[in-house]
Amino acid sequence: MDQNIDLTASELSQLWGAYMNASLMSKVLAYFHAKVEDKEIEPLIQDALTLEHSHLKQLTSIFEKENKPIPVGFTDKDVDVDAPRLYSDNYFLQYIFQLGSLGIYAFAASVTVATREDVYLFFSTGLSEYNALHQKASLLSLTKGVYTRPPYIPTPNEVDFVKKQSFLAGWFGEQRPLLATEITHLFSNMQRNNLGIATLTGYSQVAKSKDVKEYILRGIGIAQKQVKAFSSILEKSKVPTPMGSDSMVTASNTISPFSDKLIMYHVTGMIGIGIGFYGLSISTTIRRDIAAKYTRLTGEIALYSEDGANLMIENEWLEEPPRMVDRDELAKPKK
Repeated sequence: MDQNIDLTASELSQLWGAYMNASLMSKVLAYFHAKVEDKEIEPLIQDALTLEHSHLKQLTSIFEKENKPIPVGFTDKDVDVDAPRLYSDNYFLQYIFQLGSLGIYAFAASVTVATREDVYLFFSTGLSEYNALHQKASLLSLTKGVYTRPPYIPTPNEVDFVKKQSFLAGWFGEQRPLLATEITHLFSNMQRNNLGIATLTGYSQVAKSKDVKEYILRGIGIAQKQVKAFSSILEKSKVPTPMGSDSMVTASNTISPFSDKLIMYHVTGMIGIGIGFYGLSISTTIRRDIAAKYTRLTGEIALYSEDGANLMIENEWLEEPPRMVDRDELAKPKK
């Protein structure tokens, strides 16, 4: 009986977003699977690809039962698996690792707004599946020696309490050392940005449209600047920083495996993810100067994201998410 209840706006929005992401990932991973050479990484990509295909099938079934339009998403026209290799096997591995991590965050959030039993089951099961994928990618990265561990820090021998308001400060005078939670987010944001730089670097080599290419090059500059900002904060506290990602992209391929539409959706999607994680970072950052930096960087990438949306609208690539009906439009006399 529960499944006869209409989908809430929250459920519909999360299902639509999950479909679009699964549609995108199914094409990206199909290309990865066609190009991977490492026999240990290949099964991991296959697992991720199977997972995304399963999600697409389940989501399609839900939309059909609800008589809701199935999103267009991405088709075989948006990928060329026969295109030359654009990224290294290590990039594929790091990408799957982040896919698992982002899937955990996205599906955990979706579970919290799901009330209908079938929708709740889809997202709760998917959460476990992404967790398993993330664990596999972590273990394989450790085995291959390419896993970048977050920094270790010495810990005090006893419990202490904050005694000065300067604990919150950071602009003037002596700055206290970073808290473990501040290090966590700075380090993770650097990792995601480094993978983003590698992704954009590959896209900049193969994008067909001049406007898309220029947009991607601008994004590389923004990401590099933000990595430098995070690195500077960590280095001032003598905390090691993660390495860059130049070696993840081949230098020879200029033939695109992906359509410009897919590239733009992927890029703007990464921006949205970045904004979300910066917001999370602000909520757990106590030093005011670091919180202010996150706020400024968020504004910078939000403007960049808006420009990307405008570019997609101009090319009719931006698929409209579910929205409330326009009552004023419906009330107008029919001609």
